Amino acid sequence: MAEKLILPTEVKVCATCSYWDGDRQVDAEMKLVVVSDECQGECLVQEASKPGLHDVRRECDCIWEDLDPDEPSAPPAA
Repeated sequence: MAEKLILPTEVKVCATCSYWDGDRQVDAEMKLVVVSDECQGECLVQEASKPGLHDVRRECDCIWEDLDPDEPSAPPAA
């Protein structure tokens, strides 16, 4: 059985990116991501298989995006 890792959402690895489609659990209140140390998923930007713990800080073609939801936009002025 693989070990589980708990990561803050701001850590720049694939598992904490909103464009990574892999097996993870997200605690939005605590801003934590839980993954197994051997998890794999697909990068939806690069259309490639990526391990969840892949460090993206040195990837030129990465568009890492935090899992935090966008702030709601203000309604248009009348």
